[in-house]
Amino acid sequence: MSQVLDTPPPTPAPADDDLAALAARHGLSVSGARPSLPEYVRQLWDRRHFITAFATAKLTAQYSQAKLGQVWQVMTPLLNAAVYYFIFGVLLGTKRHVPDYIPFLVTGVFIWTFTQSSIMAGTRAISGNLGLVRALHFPRAALPISFCLQQLQQLLFSMAALVVILLCFGVPVAFSWVLAIPALVLQFTFNAGVSMIMARMGAKTPDIAQLMPFVLRTWMYVSGVMWSIDKLTKNDHLPHWVTLALQTQPAAVYIDLMRYALIDSFHAHQLPPHVWAAATGWALLAGVGGFIYFWKAEETYGRG
Repeated sequence: MSQVLDTPPPTPAPADDDLAALAARHGLSVSGARPSLPEYVRQLWDRRHFITAFATAKLTAQYSQAKLGQVWQVMTPLLNAAVYYFIFGVLLGTKRHVPDYIPFLVTGVFIWTFTQSSIMAGTRAISGNLGLVRALHFPRAALPISFCLQQLQQLLFSMAALVVILLCFGVPVAFSWVLAIPALVLQFTFNAGVSMIMARMGAKTPDIAQLMPFVLRTWMYVSGVMWSIDKLTKNDHLPHWVTLALQTQPAAVYIDLMRYALIDSFHAHQLPPHVWAAATGWALLAGVGGFIYFWKAEETYGRG
């Protein structure tokens, strides 16, 4: 006679609601869950020392293998300016009818490089630091912000060379130089916001980092880095909306503000209308919008 073994009926799997209640009863939370926006801001503020230390360390290590070391922080944008001067100023003649063309050009190159480098570094902020992202728990926005802070520190080194160039070409020290401080604060806010947008996109699609140099190069050519937007738009051959777009796009606004602050021959009539309002609007739009856009995908970074 065969013996029949009674097997217990299978235990039904607990419902998700039961698991959630069990976790809540024991004080458990989802690992890597996105915090609320105010809590996320608080966590970032608590790690402000890490952000500044990380930015400084990256800046110090950037040229550690070069014999001239940190001198390249100033030499790189100066050499770029020299190339642009030869091509655009000499060969193409854009220096004609632009007073103080060399200070005009160097200021544009330095300010544009700040935006360009911040966005490029932000694009790779997550995808290029997956080991750090997966190993440590911290608000991921600290990475693109720290890379922007690194580029700001590098710009400040370059500004020392810019001051020497201004003085050598007869540009006097003026009270308007103080305007460079709020202009840089607004530009940093804009750069950080765009960097966070690109960091989220780059984390999902790393190939974006290969496309960005072409996008940024095109953006540079329409931003008045090597030529005067004011001189070009005085002609009537451009539609009004093109003129307005060239004058009020963010890179051109921040470059014009810095030229207005530092170069006495760059006058207010060369600025787009309501320039400070435009600069503040771009900073708030990119800074706040980019931060929220990045925060919404916080729990996805470093996974998959």
